[in-house]
Amino acid sequence: MAEADGAEDKKPTSDEAHSAFARPAGTAPDAPEEDQPTSEFAVPDGMAAQSAEPEGSAFAPPATYSAQHSPPAYTPGQGFPVAGMTQSPWQDRMRTMLRMPVDVRPVPEQVQKQSEAGPAVGRVLDLTLRIGELLLAGGEGAEDVEAAMFAVARSYGLDRCEPTVTFTLLSITHQPSLVDDPVSASRTVRRRGTDYTRLAAVYRLVDDISAHEIDVSLEEAYRRLAEIRRNRHPYPGWVLTAAAGLLAGAASTLVGGGAFVFLAAAIGAVLGDRLAWLCAGRGLPEFYQFVVAAMPPAAIGVALKLADIDVRASAVITGGLFALLPGRALVAAVQDGLTGFYITASARLLEVMYLFIGIIMGVLVVLYVGLQLHAKPNPDEVLLITERPLIQIAASMVLVFTFAILLQQERSTVGIVTLNGGVAWVTFGALHYAGGIPPVPSTAIAAGLVGLFGQLFSRYRFASALPYTTAAIGPLLPGSATYYGLLLIAENRLSEGLASLVNAAAIALAIAIGVNLGSETSRLFMRIPGAASAATRRAAKRTRGF
Repeated sequence: MAEADGAEDKKPTSDEAHSAFARPAGTAPDAPEEDQPTSEFAVPDGMAAQSAEPEGSAFAPPATYSAQHSPPAYTPGQGFPVAGMTQSPWQDRMRTMLRMPVDVRPVPEQVQKQSEAGPAVGRVLDLTLRIGELLLAGGEGAEDVEAAMFAVARSYGLDRCEPTVTFTLLSITHQPSLVDDPVSASRTVRRRGTDYTRLAAVYRLVDDISAHEIDVSLEEAYRRLAEIRRNRHPYPGWVLTAAAGLLAGAASTLVGGGAFVFLAAAIGAVLGDRLAWLCAGRGLPEFYQFVVAAMPPAAIGVALKLADIDVRASAVITGGLFALLPGRALVAAVQDGLTGFYITASARLLEVMYLFIGIIMGVLVVLYVGLQLHAKPNPDEVLLITERPLIQIAASMVLVFTFAILLQQERSTVGIVTLNGGVAWVTFGALHYAGGIPPVPSTAIAAGLVGLFGQLFSRYRFASALPYTTAAIGPLLPGSATYYGLLLIAENRLSEGLASLVNAAAIALAIAIGVNLGSETSRLFMRIPGAASAATRRAAKRTRGF
């Protein structure tokens, strides 16, 4: 029985694993060592054998491998040198890399110091979303918000990040590796307000985080972000109200008004601004704020007609409209559409439409009441603008100056944007009044110069382009065409009124497209070290439908 058990123990099981180099059973014993064939890689006699390396993972990089100096895993046809990407402004670097596929983006260079445990993924994503929230709430374009979020994430060592901006929703996804689960976070923009001083401070923070020579820890970034949130607006409320009045007065002078019209338009705009503040304090939506703000200037213009005072009452109403037209939102909407963010662009255009309808309703109600009281406004005087080049240039610069204050710009940028707006109006006047070119192409060319100079100023200061462009388009806004169309509609001349409103919309779109085209032209001729050349610049999204 014991012998049977011993024999059974010697019998190998059917699933026992054997080495491929094991000697088959029944073969001769090992030959003497000197007769054994040796490996070609065996250490020769007389040479000391090196100590064996500790066993590691098959996926671990060799000891001689350096990720910093290694070639890219895949190089596209046009090529992209990784080394020079840090020599250009972070806006251009991040925008270029966002337009690359994920698998061909260069490896992120560690800008900010990390702990031994690696980057704190959750805190970095939260900081990135908070910075993007302030930029989006300040009116920045979706592409620039994504570029800023991408810059912050890469600076703290997070590769394979995908930021997404959709009007009021921000999200970012980080995938540590191809086998790890992605980490996602999102944030919703609940409140939006125009404060370009805060916008410039956020840009400086992103610029410092992206700079190699400046050490900004996560704690320091959070502290600076909290200070930016707590900082009060640079101008008090009474200054903003006075700026709204001066803006309306300058706009009325721009379309042919005199000193009395200037004063009347300023009073109407101040009353409209205070009423809008009152409605905002009661929690009414922005649509009703625009309805209420449009009524006082229109009411003063109708009152001047009822009193039979020999002034251009139409200039009073037109000046009030200049202070209300949402040019900033329109430029941002068209910019998002042209760069491929169609959902955000559609939402912003819908917002512009609602605000514009609010202005129309406010003015139409007052005009209808005036017509019932036999005010008898003259629609033709709206189109009869007296050419006064020097006065109009001065009025346009005052308009831009006050517009910049309403946008809460830094004092260092107010003078530059005022000069930019003056150049825009001189260009428009030379093309339209002196050259006889229709208003739409003249406006587009003037707005293109605004975008070009604004982008160059922003690149010189490594800041956002909005403070240098938004206020400068103020003199080009279609206030006269808007009022003319509303007056014709109030007189029951619907076809002519709608045609004038369509003309106003065409001028507004010409402004937005011109500003964007000027900005893109400046980028087209600025060489970005390490990025694709201007001739091979990647599109923001798919083109031609495929």
